[in-house]
Amino acid sequence: MEKKKLAIISSHPIQYNAPMFALLAKSARLQIKVFYTWSQSRESLFDKDFGKTIEWDIPLLDGYDYEFIKNIAKEPGPQHFKGIICPDLIDEIKKWKAEALLIYGWNYKAHYKAMKYFKGKIPVYFRGDSTLLDETGGIKQVIRRLFLKWVYRNTDNAFYVGENNKQYFLKHGLKENRLFFAPHAIDNNRFSDSTGKYQEEANEWRTELGIKQDDIVVLFVGKFESKKNPLILIKAAKKLKNDKLHFVFVGNGNLEEEMRKESEGMSNIHYLPFQNQSKMPVVYYLSDILALPSQGPGETWGLVVNEAMACERAILVSNKAGCAINLVENGKNGFIFESGDLKQCISCLEKMSVDKSVVQKMGSCSKEMIEKWSFAEICRNIENNLLA
Repeated sequence: MEKKKLAIISSHPIQYNAPMFALLAKSARLQIKVFYTWSQSRESLFDKDFGKTIEWDIPLLDGYDYEFIKNIAKEPGPQHFKGIICPDLIDEIKKWKAEALLIYGWNYKAHYKAMKYFKGKIPVYFRGDSTLLDETGGIKQVIRRLFLKWVYRNTDNAFYVGENNKQYFLKHGLKENRLFFAPHAIDNNRFSDSTGKYQEEANEWRTELGIKQDDIVVLFVGKFESKKNPLILIKAAKKLKNDKLHFVFVGNGNLEEEMRKESEGMSNIHYLPFQNQSKMPVVYYLSDILALPSQGPGETWGLVVNEAMACERAILVSNKAGCAINLVENGKNGFIFESGDLKQCISCLEKMSVDKSVVQKMGSCSKEMIEKWSFAEICRNIENNLLA
């Protein structure tokens, strides 16, 4: 059987997509090639929010065909529309003789031009994870809605990652029969601890931090920035005054100084610097509860929740995280609280920290729930719908 050639446009290799591309490359019915448009990211990737150059310590380019297309932008990077300009992109895709196109993100000049050019020539599919959660109404929203409806006329179909993302696409003119589910996922197997090695390392880490094994650890992992709202956890810790409830903050960002000042003298607040991907499973096993108290604007899914669930952790998440509606069931594997509501946040933490067995049971539910949110499911749905 001759394979259908699918070209994929992505800005740069990231730890969540690359393993999925490698799995999709094994398809018996699809031949894929990934065209990376932020060519400068091949050498290094500077993250302005972490304030450092990131070099992932897991392979991101193994197992699939790819090409970095020269980006000629004066200020290269995915932070703005003119940060990715690739004059050769369309010609390279044509040269490869693509029969279908899958685009990750339209909001770069190179991506949008390719989207417009190939519409009507080959099937154009889109994948993104935007939601309506930050909308506040007003004339700006009306104008943006009209603009996005115009943008999405240049795609034939879209893959949605979850319910909030699906509602976003429906609101911007895509019909139900043009939307296909391809869940936001991580490599669940990489976070599994079948040998107990991760938990053993995590227990040693807890001892180094002065955390007892019967204490309950709430973990925040990510950028210390207003959008993620880590400060609400410190405020909650102050109100709770429970020395057996520890809070571990892993990452860096522009709120770090304020966070450290706010938590000064609190022995149950701990800070760890940014940890690379190979260390992340141990980070999750260090905890009992993963907290994502995002307030936005600009929060999308929150893949740290997927990772923590794969590690059998309980989840505390605000309703501003795109994943909340799909991945968290109140009282089952965690709780969802109203973004920015300190009283609700405290109430949820009180319920979860009554006894260690409570969060352990929630963690078991998380593990079971996340199994269907997998790379295999993404690949199966992409393959089935492209070849329908």
